[in-house]
Amino acid sequence: MKYVILFALASFSLFGQIEKKDVGTLLGGTYQILIPQNWNKKLVMYAHGYQFQGQKPQESNVGLEKRLQVFLDRGFAIAASDYPEVGFVLPEGIDATEELRQAFVKNVGKPDSTFMVGHSMGGGITLGMMENFGENYHGALPLCPLASRPYLQCRKEYDMYATFNGLFPGIIPSLKDIFDINSSVGYVNLAQAGPKIGQIMKAVIEKDSTLAKAFAKKFDLKLKDLGGSLFFNQNVLRDIAVRLGGNPFDNLQTVYSGFPDDLLTNQVAERLPATKNPNLLFSRYDRTGNINKPVLLVHTIYDQLIPPSYAVVNYENMVHQQQKDQYFTVKYTNGQAHCAFTPQQMATSFDLLRNWVKNGVKPQGGFLK
Repeated sequence: MKYVILFALASFSLFGQIEKKDVGTLLGGTYQILIPQNWNKKLVMYAHGYQFQGQKPQESNVGLEKRLQVFLDRGFAIAASDYPEVGFVLPEGIDATEELRQAFVKNVGKPDSTFMVGHSMGGGITLGMMENFGENYHGALPLCPLASRPYLQCRKEYDMYATFNGLFPGIIPSLKDIFDINSSVGYVNLAQAGPKIGQIMKAVIEKDSTLAKAFAKKFDLKLKDLGGSLFFNQNVLRDIAVRLGGNPFDNLQTVYSGFPDDLLTNQVAERLPATKNPNLLFSRYDRTGNINKPVLLVHTIYDQLIPPSYAVVNYENMVHQQQKDQYFTVKYTNGQAHCAFTPQQMATSFDLLRNWVKNGVKPQGGFLK
């Protein structure tokens, strides 16, 4: 890896004193390495979240210096892979992150300590790193992570579509079309998010606003976020369909509950058989809960994409089943959106993690101001 020396550019002087920046390409895609002037020989490996199809991998880590300022301020270098492609690339992200860590050690030197940090799908990558490559890390900070088994998280999106299309037909594409790779249903351009979400919400409210509110609540959503969640889910499900060439989910025997009228919901829900083995996509680096180093998971109290029940409860149960509770604790904030953390909350949680690693005293879980 070759360092590019950054001189006193105003764009960087505002966001931490970056002394060296390395931008390059490995087998796992392009990457960035940032080394601050006050580097203390410590490293944060960072994993970014899900990207829509149509975006470029390099767009994921634009503005990395500003977003991860709290780590640079503490003298940590940052190494972040863009991954080889966009979409659901959790296993590829794990491989790319490990490849980059090894390259950092080879070309820069072994850090005194290394921490793993990631947002959203990157939080899932963070947990995957600790479960599979934890010997290389001192601790991890997964933020609003995809912490459930990936199959279960994506199956939730599938079930939302199946029941929504039964109760509110004709508003969004059918699962049948989404998982037919020859259909005209494609990815929704991120630039069209606003108008598309507005159309969905207008149609839902006109159809039955009371039912819409109850439906949203069933999936841990505020009504105002229902359209955005459906918009996001369409892209995730279509991404899965294209990657596999079919449908990995089967809800022919699923009994849905928790709706205003469960009998009606089950009678009208869209149902499809699986046409592909889900293990082809979800088995690599599947979630286990088998961690051996401190992991401090931080989550907002409300998240329209990954509800706390999926990010916290499911993973906590897996950790408990592995009898690794001594390595896991959870902090929650008052945030009201996906990954809506303040810089101070990120800084405080990272400091708690570092103190845990240094002193061996697990911090108490609970509210993080």
